Amino acid sequence: MSTSILDRSAPPADARIAYGAEPLQFADLRVPAKGTGPFPCVIALHGGFWRNRYDLEHLGHLCAALTAQGLATWNVEYRRVGDSGGGFPGTFHDVAAGARHLFGHAAELGIDPHRVIVLGHSAGGHLASWLASMDRIPEHSPIRADPIPLHGAVPLAGVLDLERCEELGLSDDAVVGLLGGSPQEVPERYEEASPTRLVPSPVPHLLVQGTFDDIVPIEMSERYQVAATSAGALATVLSLPRADHFDVIDPTSSTWPAIMRAIVALATG
Repeated sequence: MSTSILDRSAPPADARIAYGAEPLQFADLRVPAKGTGPFPCVIALHGGFWRNRYDLEHLGHLCAALTAQGLATWNVEYRRVGDSGGGFPGTFHDVAAGARHLFGHAAELGIDPHRVIVLGHSAGGHLASWLASMDRIPEHSPIRADPIPLHGAVPLAGVLDLERCEELGLSDDAVVGLLGGSPQEVPERYEEASPTRLVPSPVPHLLVQGTFDDIVPIEMSERYQVAATSAGALATVLSLPRADHFDVIDPTSSTWPAIMRAIVALATG
């Protein structure tokens, strides 16, 4: 198990930049030390089952490792369940606003806006796929925003089917806390927020999952791939034998080189 990554301090970011007026509306920017840019970029969204127990710090290891490979990274913090304004719809608003800020300031930040992908781990994987599927959300939805021109999406152990998440009771019914009710109580929120409901996404998806993940079952990625490909979208699964939930974000894990190569290829291709 690689849960120790939750307790290790990540290498420092180059800058912490606010994308909104709320205290938790900021992102950590890392830019490659070599080269002049503009650089391809990874928008990174941390997990924690949408709760405020965990913040963006632990995903800084992955961001630093990707930056060492020539990719800028934009590690987004956002309001979560337990934070003032977190949950539905605030969490979704923050993620969209954080991504939009990057595109709006791409030139001054040294970012190539044509080569930006979004990556997320666990609940952050859900948010990454949701963000990449924005144009599939009904216009009347309170979490609808203008689509963002992403080059790809990489859910790492992503919670991609919110109704199945509720059926399984993952993390003590975390999704009920996020959306404010069950699928029977707030069905429209599940329809608007669940990536599996939003296929076909116009953004290619690389779904990364360990076969030994006992926190988010691999069926989440498999169910999304089936739904996406049936709808004519591009979604591939990178299945990692014997990898667990945290191996997929730990640059010291034996599975990291394969993950890193796939992310770099998607971002730069």
